[in-house]
Amino acid sequence: MTGVIALMPVTAAFASDDSVASRPAVPPGPHTGGILRLTAQNSGGTLDPQVSYLHLNYQIEAVVYDGLTTFAKAPGSLNRQAIPDLVDSLPVPEDGGLTYRFHLRPGIRFSNGKLLTPDDVVSSMRRLFKVNSPTAGPYYSHIVGGTACLHAPEHCVLSGGVEADDVTGTVTFHLTHPDSEFFDRLAFLHGAIVPAETPARDTGNTAPPGTGPYYIASYDPNSGMELKRNPYFREWNHDAQPAAYPDAIHYAFGLDPEAAITAIENGQYDWMYENASLDRLAEIGSKFTDRIHIIDFLNLYYAALNVNIPPFNDLRARRAFNYALNRKAMVIHSGGSSVAVPSCQMLPVGAPGFEPGCIYTKGASPENPAPEWKEPDMALARQLVEESGTRGQHVTVISPSEPGYVARANELRSTLASMGYVASVRSITQSVQFNYIQNSDNRVQVGLTGWNADYPSASTYLQALFSCGTFTPHSDNSINISGFCDHDLDALMDQAGLVSVTDQKAGNALWAEASRLLMAQAPAVPIDQVRWVTLTSSRVQGAFVAPIYQVVFSQFQLR
Repeated sequence: MTGVIALMPVTAAFASDDSVASRPAVPPGPHTGGILRLTAQNSGGTLDPQVSYLHLNYQIEAVVYDGLTTFAKAPGSLNRQAIPDLVDSLPVPEDGGLTYRFHLRPGIRFSNGKLLTPDDVVSSMRRLFKVNSPTAGPYYSHIVGGTACLHAPEHCVLSGGVEADDVTGTVTFHLTHPDSEFFDRLAFLHGAIVPAETPARDTGNTAPPGTGPYYIASYDPNSGMELKRNPYFREWNHDAQPAAYPDAIHYAFGLDPEAAITAIENGQYDWMYENASLDRLAEIGSKFTDRIHIIDFLNLYYAALNVNIPPFNDLRARRAFNYALNRKAMVIHSGGSSVAVPSCQMLPVGAPGFEPGCIYTKGASPENPAPEWKEPDMALARQLVEESGTRGQHVTVISPSEPGYVARANELRSTLASMGYVASVRSITQSVQFNYIQNSDNRVQVGLTGWNADYPSASTYLQALFSCGTFTPHSDNSINISGFCDHDLDALMDQAGLVSVTDQKAGNALWAEASRLLMAQAPAVPIDQVRWVTLTSSRVQGAFVAPIYQVVFSQFQLR
């Protein structure tokens, strides 16, 4: 397809914000106002939207920041696509899918009062590389000039890649190759647009100004966070960034899930970040049926195996761990079969490219996979350990300190011990643990973690977590925790992405093949996929559940 978007003159686009002044900053109705009270065991670390990669902050920053595109903040299908956000429409690709010309909506302002301009967009895209954003390589390096920015981020200019036109209010992107997921990548949090003067470094505990209905007024990662209304926000598209109901959001850190459930029951808090703890499910399910929300989303818990140090630099040891794990026990730790399913590959059920099949169950092999996981094969696992010569070695599992993770980690430790290793668990606060297990200098053998889809695609699992380009030695922002690199697999994933531009079905078949080849190399141990079970206070109502984000805090209505 070809074509050019109609452009608006500067007088209409940037002279004032009168065009949006009549649109509500807050939705009308009896349940507008109040303070939404949230709780979590730990904070999400850095507030920098282009660096942060924990879902706790993703949820918060979804109502603070906007990208050129976004995902609808409303109930609907898990397999949704990006929609316009800071731009008035999705542009028709030009030059065979290599050029995208975006037109900014007029009159949008940051929370500091600054008017959004094309220069802010260009600066934000350069900043992605300058701050070493975890997704700069896999999501944005195919912007012309992106590869040079990866090699010399401090000098990044994206020459010929992103061009601003203040007169017409447009930003033009030039790509090195067509990308069927380009709108989705821009919709992910790391594509957030911040003011051009934002420092080109991780801002840490200080949140840059955003364009959403809230701004982060205060933050102490040890105790809590406060969000207030952005006085300059006016709703421009209800699905993209709806006007907010609560006047403020208070987030408290420190309560474990057990205490959080009790506090919500008592009306002290309205919602908790963690999944409801296993031993409280029956209680809250029977007493608070109308306040329980079961949320489906694309997610996967897994153990990343370091393929570059013993014992998992030996393929036989990695396969042994996959055969030995009792995934039924893991499902029980997650709340049982009604809220969890065992995972046998690094694509969750429902993701594009997912095809049923399991290599690592009794009676199966890479050459003859089973339709699904049935039971572990400890005898084969022990045989593979003996053949690898790694029996008796010390193995440490690095886990987040949250109870659900610790239960999984102890199951992993027990499995490793049964295989013949001397195993232990070390638990760390999640906001620290996630960066710690990414850094190759820490020589993590097994890193327990979970992954929520950045957007509905196979690439957000396979390519983001296991491609050569996402392994950055000595970095806290290396999301390829396993340090895995297979150039043949990379070529197949690149092919899958290109084919998907014109034939999504054929592309998905290639992604399924890539998933099988990845698991044959076993750089990780998939564990399970969960449904989120959350309890709200008696004050909460409204349609606040949305795929990708799980919940949208601006849409909580308080009685």
